[in-house]
Amino acid sequence: MDDMRSADVDFITIGQYLQPTRKHAPIDRFVTPDEFKSLEKIARSKGFLMVSSSPLTRSSHHAGEDFAQLQKARAAQEQKNRSGAGS
Repeated sequence: MDDMRSADVDFITIGQYLQPTRKHAPIDRFVTPDEFKSLEKIARSKGFLMVSSSPLTRSSHHAGEDFAQLQKARAAQEQKNRSGAGS
C-alpha cells in the first residue's frame, strides 16, 4: 500500500481470490470479513480516498460508478487542501 500511495494511487480494491477451475492456483486460505475491515482502515489511514475491501470485491464490477465517486472524492480533497493552504 505504501508503494501505491507513493505513486499517488488513491483508489484500492482488495478482494478474495476465488479458484475459477481446478486448473488454476488453489485457494491458500479464506480471509475473514474482519480482516477486510482492518485492511480498509489501514488503507484509509494511508490516505486512499476510496477503498473497496470485502471477500467479493472486484475492480471491474462497478468501475464506472466507482470512478465517478473517486472524481468527487478527489475534488473534495482538492477543496480541502485549498482551504487549508490559506490558513
